[in-house]
Amino acid sequence: MRIWISVIATTCLTASSSIAQRIGPRDVDTLPSRSPQLRAAYGADSLQVGELRLPSGPGPFPVAVVIHGGCWTRGFATLKNTAAVASALVDDGIATWNVEYRQVGDPGGGWPNTYLDVGAAVDYVRTLAARYPLDLSRVVLVGHSAGAHLVLWAAGRPHLASGSSVRGQDPLAVRAAVAIDGPGDLGSLVGPDARICGKPVIAPLMGGTPAEVPERYRDASPKEMLPLGVRQYIVSAAVLSLGDAHAYETEARARGDSVMVLSVTTGGHFGVIAPGTPFWTPVHQFIRQAFGMPERK
Repeated sequence: MRIWISVIATTCLTASSSIAQRIGPRDVDTLPSRSPQLRAAYGADSLQVGELRLPSGPGPFPVAVVIHGGCWTRGFATLKNTAAVASALVDDGIATWNVEYRQVGDPGGGWPNTYLDVGAAVDYVRTLAARYPLDLSRVVLVGHSAGAHLVLWAAGRPHLASGSSVRGQDPLAVRAAVAIDGPGDLGSLVGPDARICGKPVIAPLMGGTPAEVPERYRDASPKEMLPLGVRQYIVSAAVLSLGDAHAYETEARARGDSVMVLSVTTGGHFGVIAPGTPFWTPVHQFIRQAFGMPERK
């Protein structure tokens, strides 16, 4: 029997919201980060790469697969955007695999290759574990913005039909997914995506609207894939409204999934992935919780 969990944590931070709004993607790109121990290719394309960072000690280490956002579209973000997060988690004794993938505007980006890249990157943790002390029973997916959608999708990928064009042959089962300020429902974003990203991005990603390619949305929108079969940790900040987070939570719980929701009301969209700021602190605790780690004092 699955346990249904619903926690809503509203975080009141002392820093002003105006400071948070000044934290942008390039600010996060330039935050201090550790040099990775390994930069490896998980596929043949030049964008199918990831960075492995390891804690000190013998291991085996739990693993966070970290997936950046950027409106699923070339030019918004790269893995630099999540390098600081990947580095901060290493201090918790967590190995991190921070990955790049093809986006809309990259050769081959969009449906289905954006999804195939993310799936291949997650599955590559098995290859890394053959060389490095990684615990495959403690893999958590951590994604921001568009990456939040992608980690929810990747967490539920093992439950896709074997004939799905984006499932892959043997999807790696994961412990949990932490989705930071990004959507669990793609279909409802067609239209609003132009306001959020400055141009339509969902239909270009999917190769059509939900009415035109409904089968693709069934295989790629986490809300339509429910139940995902893993614990889901949803962060609402500037892009994912608390109302939308609750709507997803309600549907997921009704389908038998365990979901927790965290609301960070003053961090902006990028403050919540900026280690060293007060906006990151509750998100950091949330990620630790997904790994079953105690609250950090």
